[in-house]
This record gives sequence, C-alpha cells and structure tokens, in this order.
Amino acid sequence: MLVHICCSVDSHYFLQKIQEDYPDEKIVGYFYDPNIHPYSEYRLRLFDVQYSCDKLGIELIEGEYDYNSWLNSVKGYENAPEKGDRCTICFDKRLTNTALKALELGHNKFTTTLLISPQKSQEKLKIIGEKLSLQYNCEFVFKDYRSGKGMELQSKEVKQNHIYRQNYCGCMFGLIPQREQQKIIANELFSPVNQQILPNSIEERLELYAQRNNLIEQNIPFELVTNRFLNYRILSGSVKLQKKVIPSYFIAYSTLRNKKTKGKITNIINNIGYLNKDETKIISLDIFNKLSGYSFSSVSELYFAKIDFQKELTIRAKISLNSYDLSCIIVLDKFPTQNIEIQLDTTTYYDSCKIILKNYIL
Repeated sequence: MLVHICCSVDSHYFLQKIQEDYPDEKIVGYFYDPNIHPYSEYRLRLFDVQYSCDKLGIELIEGEYDYNSWLNSVKGYENAPEKGDRCTICFDKRLTNTALKALELGHNKFTTTLLISPQKSQEKLKIIGEKLSLQYNCEFVFKDYRSGKGMELQSKEVKQNHIYRQNYCGCMFGLIPQREQQKIIANELFSPVNQQILPNSIEERLELYAQRNNLIEQNIPFELVTNRFLNYRILSGSVKLQKKVIPSYFIAYSTLRNKKTKGKITNIINNIGYLNKDETKIISLDIFNKLSGYSFSSVSELYFAKIDFQKELTIRAKISLNSYDLSCIIVLDKFPTQNIEIQLDTTTYYDSCKIILKNYIL
C-alpha cells in the first residue's frame, strides 16, 4: 500500500494504525506535497517525515516538488477560503499523483494521511479517492482514525516523539490570510539576502530538529519546551548621504519611531557616533570588526555575509549597554561628517519558539 504523507504530525499515528490494520501489507510512504511554500518549509516537513518513518521502519519515497505545476492548478482560486475549492483541487492533484505512483510501483492500494487532519474534509477526500480508485483500478483505503480518541492519541504520539508541529497548512494562500487574522507577520516568507538564520525562522527550526536527531542518536536525554519572546524583522532600510544611497548595515532590533529621520553626528564617545535625533547611533566598520571578531573589508561585504544572530545581539549589547535597547544602530564604512537621511521600516512582535533542554530528567 502506498500512503501519501502530508506531514509527520498527521502521519506518525496514522501509519501506526495502518500497520496494525494491514499487517501483511508492505507499507510505503510517499511525500508528495508541492503545495508547501516556501521550499525551506517543504524541506523541514520532509526531514521530519523521514525521521518519523525511520522510527516506524517504513520506507519513504519523495515525490517531485513541482510547485509551478501546483500554482497553475489552483490559478484563479488564490483567494478561495480554506476548505474551499482551492483545497479540493489540491487534494485531487496530490491523490491523483499518488494513485499513479502506486501503479508505477506495483501497489494495489493507496491512501492518504490527510484523512486524519482535523482541518481537512474526509468527505471530499473519500469522494476523490473513490473516483481515482475506479479510474485506475487501484483500491483507495478510507480510514477514519480521528474518531473516538484518535486525535488525543495522535497528539500524545507527536509529543512523545518530539515531532515538528507546524502552525499552518503549508499553502501560501492559506498562510497569508491566517497571519492577517492573527495580526502577525508571515515571517515564514522572509529570507534575508545574507541567509542569516533569524529567530523562529524555518531555517532555525531545521537546525533545532537536526539537533533533536543527533541527541536521539547519542542517547542523550532532552525535552522540547516553548519560549515566548519579542521577535523582530527588518522590512527595509537605507542610508543616504547627499541624496545618494550608501552601503549600510542595520544591527538587529534597530527601530525608528516614524520610519524616517535626518541628522548629523554631534558626539563620538568610545568610538560610537551619536546622531542628534531619534537616539540613533553610528559605528564604523573598523569598530564592528573589533566588536565581532570579523574582518570585513567593506560594509557591502558585511551586508551579504551570514552573521551569527546571537553574535549580532552581543554587539548591540556592547554598544547600547541596555538589554532592552531598540535604538537604531547602523554600521557605515566610516563616520559621515554631513547630515544623513535614514529610512527604516521594521516590525517587532510577540512570538514563541521551541528550544531544546538537554539532560532532561523526568
């Protein structure tokens, strides 16, 4: 039996039940989910599904990430509500691909872990599956593992096995309105040009769950706990000197009250230039290198470098001498002697993220 897998949260318990109900079947997992965006989130979910399948002793096959094909399939339905026509098209595309893959591999049965998701319509999935079953002469296995205590048991398995619990379906068109309703930024869609790993980014989660795997392999006790914190993203920023944009780097958690300011350095104290407006501070690249231990030859080089985020916060603390500082701190190649124009658009917001506690004792 080929089992289409949407994510490890839904698949881990579902696969166990399928193994129990079909002990004589060779169960193979099939990860075909071109709807997931961005690609880094796709890699994270695939990574976690592989972790789950390895635990259960199930072979996993990755389907094609044909995202452009998926976009064409749902074209015109971008603004359709969740659980509406866009989702139906998405189900049909993924299940059709699964049925064809089942035939290609010589399976006579197929099913999907979407059936256990409380956010998905079992009725729609059943209709699509049975239609494909008749079309391709490959049995669609419908199982309702959510009823009874199914959801409770599924949640228990997820927690016990430290499985990644995503907080959106995967589709960009579902994510954006969801975040708008929550009144928070869709930080999943942010990807810095310097590839810096930002707090609670998908890339940070990938590192977290890779660390989980390493700890399990080394048999080191640990627990995943949730922390609440103030997160930050820079949306845009620039510095102009004599109306020309000059290379600049804004240190993390830099903010401006009104997104724009003009000013001139009036004091340089301990190698830090203080602008006469909006609590803004300027440091030269030489000072940044001394504080960070890096050796960049220009701010342009710094701008495209993958700076460790925690090191950047340490630099901010050294400059501001205040753990709660949100003033704008800018790195320039050298101190300007004339007025500069600064534009900075940022957002700070309450957020929560998982962290690992090692040597956790129950």
